Amino acid sequence: MAKVKYYYDSETLSYRRIEPKKGKKVVNISLFILAAFLFGGICLLILLNTNLVNTPKELSQARELKNFEFQFELLENKMAQMEEVLANIEDRDNNIYRLYFEASPIPKEQRTAGFGGINRYKNLEGFNNSDLIIDATKKLEKLQKRMVIQSKSLDEITELAKEKEKLLAAIPAIQPVSNEDLTRMASGYGWRSDPFTKVRKMHYGMDFTAPRGTPVYATGDGVVTRADNKSSGYGEHIRIDHGFGYMSLYGHLSKYKVRQGQKVKRGDLIGLVGSTGRSQAPHCHYEVWKDGNRINPINFYYGSLSSEEYEALLHAASQENQSLD
Repeated sequence: MAKVKYYYDSETLSYRRIEPKKGKKVVNISLFILAAFLFGGICLLILLNTNLVNTPKELSQARELKNFEFQFELLENKMAQMEEVLANIEDRDNNIYRLYFEASPIPKEQRTAGFGGINRYKNLEGFNNSDLIIDATKKLEKLQKRMVIQSKSLDEITELAKEKEKLLAAIPAIQPVSNEDLTRMASGYGWRSDPFTKVRKMHYGMDFTAPRGTPVYATGDGVVTRADNKSSGYGEHIRIDHGFGYMSLYGHLSKYKVRQGQKVKRGDLIGLVGSTGRSQAPHCHYEVWKDGNRINPINFYYGSLSSEEYEALLHAASQENQSLD
C-alpha cells in the first residue's frame, strides 16, 4: 500500500494530505520503466556474451554433440574388444593352426602394418574433432586389414587341412595281411640271408607268411600303377601310388583283384598271397617307397595294431633270419 504524506497547515491548525502532481507521477513511472528496460538489456547482453543463455537450436546441437560423443565412446570400446578378440585368434592361428599344418606363422608386423603413401585422411581434417575422427578411422582400417589377412590365413588352413586329411588317408598305415591270416612275420627290413645264395644282402621290405590265397589289402588310399609280373624277382605284383611321394609294393601274389589305373581305398582287397617270382614259400613281400627311396614299413602300422601287437611285430622284424625272397 502506497504511503500517504501530510503537511501541517498553520492557518487551519491541522494536517492536510499532500496530493502528488500528476505529471511527476507519469515521469516517475516512465523513468522506472526505462530503468527496467536498460537493466534487463544489460543483463541479457551479459548473459549472451558469457554463453549462459543458448538458443533452442544451440541447445539441440549441444544435445546432438553429447550423443555423438557417447556413440563415439561406445565405438572406441567396441573396437578395443574387437582388437582383443582378433589378437587372440591371430595368436591361435600362428601357434596352433599354422604350426600343426606346418605353415609359416604370419609376422605381427605384417598383420598390424598401417597404410603408407599419400595422406589418406586429408578429407577428415579441418573439423573440431579431426584428430579423434582420423584416429578412429585408422583403427578401423587396420582392423579391416587384419581381418582380411586372418580370413586368407584361415582359407589357407582349410586347404591345408583338406590336404592333411588326404595325406593321412594316403599314407600306408596298416599291414597288407591281417594278423588273423598270418602264419608268421617271416622277415623284416634290413640285412638278411638270401634264401637261394645264402649271401647276406639288404632286404628292402617285410615278408608276411600266409597260406596261398590269403587276402592282401591296400595299406592306404591311392591309384594302382602296376599289376603285372614284369619286374624281376617280384613275380605277380601290385604297385599303388598314394600321392605325397608315397608308393607301396605287394609281391609274389597268386592273383590280382584290381587293375592298373583303378582307385583304391585303405583296406580294399587288391590280391591274393602266392609264391610267384623269386620266392621260396607263399608270402606277401611288402615295400614302402618315399620320394623314390625304399624305407622301413615297420614305421607305418599305427592304423591297425595295438601297442602289444606292434611291439611283437617289431621284435619279429628285427630278427636277422633268412628272407623268403
